[in-house]
Amino acid sequence: MSGPAPGRGTLGAHAVAAIADELAAAERDRTTVPLLTARHPGMTVEDAYAVQAEWRRRGVAAGRRLVGHKIGLTSKVMQAATGIDEPDYGAIFEDMVFASGTEIEHARYSNVRVEVELAFRLAAPVEAGATVDDVLRATEYVVPAMEILSSRIELAGRTIVDTISDNAAMGGMVVGDTWADPHDVDLRWVAALLHRGEDVEESGVAAAVLGHPALGVAWLATKLAQHGERLEAGELVLAGSFTRPMWVHPGDLVCADFRELGTVSCRFI
Repeated sequence: MSGPAPGRGTLGAHAVAAIADELAAAERDRTTVPLLTARHPGMTVEDAYAVQAEWRRRGVAAGRRLVGHKIGLTSKVMQAATGIDEPDYGAIFEDMVFASGTEIEHARYSNVRVEVELAFRLAAPVEAGATVDDVLRATEYVVPAMEILSSRIELAGRTIVDTISDNAAMGGMVVGDTWADPHDVDLRWVAALLHRGEDVEESGVAAAVLGHPALGVAWLATKLAQHGERLEAGELVLAGSFTRPMWVHPGDLVCADFRELGTVSCRFI
């Protein structure tokens, strides 16, 4: 896919730490900050991942437990919706994961939207250069999920650099309770209807994620290796949305119907 090459960072450690401070404050105070790329015009993709890594390191130091990764911008509909044309990734902390049926505080997030995805629970590590078959062999199960997007950086004019710095807009995820063996289901053809109340707002098929959602996991394994990391056994990986993001508001009951794989729901309060 096209987009800015990873390249090398242009920001020093002090600037990276200052941006991580801004984003941590925005998350805490439930506010947004101005575009990073408008204020740091030379900022690169590698700078953005450095900011994200520093933000994540502070979270771990404060006692948050890392449980996985999310992949973003893997489908054409999401790329068209954001004007960004390459995938990205972010961290998932344990306190971001909700069971289906949970009531979730809307004000906890900024620019709140929901997407429909599949999540992979890994039983073994996934290495750089993995194939679809490698990912499926490493997967314990797949489960339907919804991602809650929260953007701590203003939306208008965002680039991939802003989004990566903002932990790929990861706010939270709601996980279903119907697990599937990835060898028993053709994951390309998993489909879902996204409801707000009784109304179907979005629909999609999982093949929209790079042709196969496991390819998103393979992409992530290779990208993490570039940063000295890898996907480990036990991680939960959100493989990318196959619907456009749906804006949600306090009082909304949101449900994703995956048919044979069951439903995932939450209410924003």
